[in-house]
Amino acid sequence: MNSSRDIRVPADGTGPGIDRKALWVVTELGLPTIVKACVSCRSTRHHPTGKIRVNANHKLLDVWLLIGCELCGRTWKVPVHERVNVRALEHERLLMFENNDPAIVRQLTMDATLAHKAAYQLDWTGTWQLDTDTPFYDLQHEDAAPIEVIIRFELPAPVRVERLLTTGFGLSRPAVRDMVDSGRIRLPLPIDAKAREDFTFLVVTAPPPSPEPR
Repeated sequence: MNSSRDIRVPADGTGPGIDRKALWVVTELGLPTIVKACVSCRSTRHHPTGKIRVNANHKLLDVWLLIGCELCGRTWKVPVHERVNVRALEHERLLMFENNDPAIVRQLTMDATLAHKAAYQLDWTGTWQLDTDTPFYDLQHEDAAPIEVIIRFELPAPVRVERLLTTGFGLSRPAVRDMVDSGRIRLPLPIDAKAREDFTFLVVTAPPPSPEPR
């Protein structure tokens, strides 16, 4: 699990820390689709076959992730390691390659660096849902108790922060943006950013109105 990025401020800017906490988890529903043009048909959608091919040439190894076209079934090889010395790979990892370990297939399928190197994109549509345990209270009420929300990612799906907030709180986009703009929701990253790692944010009570100038 990636380490969380925390934002630590007092509940109202002057008082002690926040006692109320909630955990939101981006849970995995499936693996992302590999978006790559198929030369055998017009499809651009591929999925892992669950297999990894390992070829040995003396002390050098080639390792490929095998993916299949969603429409015609043609199999493609995604290079994972090319001409790598066998000693450069951990023995346990090599065994996972050779045994088509589901954990390593999952890891490679979600690897954004591998996707970039192999010139394809990952479509994360339908791969996640947000599970929350936020205590029930009127979030939009100005006197609502401050709360710290911890977001954890079971998979590195890039999710816009605004979508996490609207889904988690069940509020509209304008309502969420108003709370961010007013400082009630305090984020460690921009609301329009896409997050894929754990982070923490705060919801605090509304600040008191500024005194009228005399």
